[in-house]
Amino acid sequence: MNFDAPTTISGLLVGIVVGLTGVGGGALMTPILVLFFGIAPQTAVGTDLLVAAVTKMFGTAVHHRHGSVDWQVVRRLALGSLPAAALTLVWMQWSGSQRVSDGLIINAVAVALMATAAGMLLKPWLHQAGRRQRIGQPEVFKKLQRWLTSVAGAVLGVLVTLTSIGAGALGTVMMVHLYPLRLTPHKLVGTDLAHAIPLALIAGLGHLFIGNVDGTLLVNLLLGSIPGVLLGSMVASKVPTRWVQGSISVVLVTVGVKMLLH
Repeated sequence: MNFDAPTTISGLLVGIVVGLTGVGGGALMTPILVLFFGIAPQTAVGTDLLVAAVTKMFGTAVHHRHGSVDWQVVRRLALGSLPAAALTLVWMQWSGSQRVSDGLIINAVAVALMATAAGMLLKPWLHQAGRRQRIGQPEVFKKLQRWLTSVAGAVLGVLVTLTSIGAGALGTVMMVHLYPLRLTPHKLVGTDLAHAIPLALIAGLGHLFIGNVDGTLLVNLLLGSIPGVLLGSMVASKVPTRWVQGSISVVLVTVGVKMLLH
């Protein structure tokens, strides 16, 4: 195995962002690997999923010690996301879509990036809308909340398995609407990180079986991302994540457009 400093530094920077906000793993790493390192899109997706699974274990451990993980919400999300991820992998294997053209994968990633950016920008509005519904119609809202959480998980399961994008950014956007009173900003990050572990692990192992994982790249990214996510998670409660997420949104739109034109 050859040590590659640029990919390790990229892993470090992305890990810090993930630890701070719960956002940006696949949304930042996959485009970086494709656009700056010339990695094949399907390999970038598969490798990044396993990087995310391992990295977020460390971030979740820190958030769990701080009491910022809602495990009931994690279970509700996983009830939808894990079967959806498994079914998506089965479809990919049976249909041979793991050999789909790079152009299609790049376009799918680009669309996911811009949807993620839009969701992040609309996050405050969605939070207020959810808050009004939760306070105005509490019984109806709580009755639907559990099932809609699993539906949201299923959407994430499909999206993350296909593109490696969405578990953090879109997951937090969905949860901020569905749990406007229950999840504080830091608990939102911790809960999202915890849910992303089994989802990314199942999807990543599926891609490994298909042949879309580069072992050397995986190790180099983990050498940076593990200390990065630990650092980000430890200082998360001291950093105003709104400004970080706003900056990420601008970056995602820019990168999404670049990938469409790639």
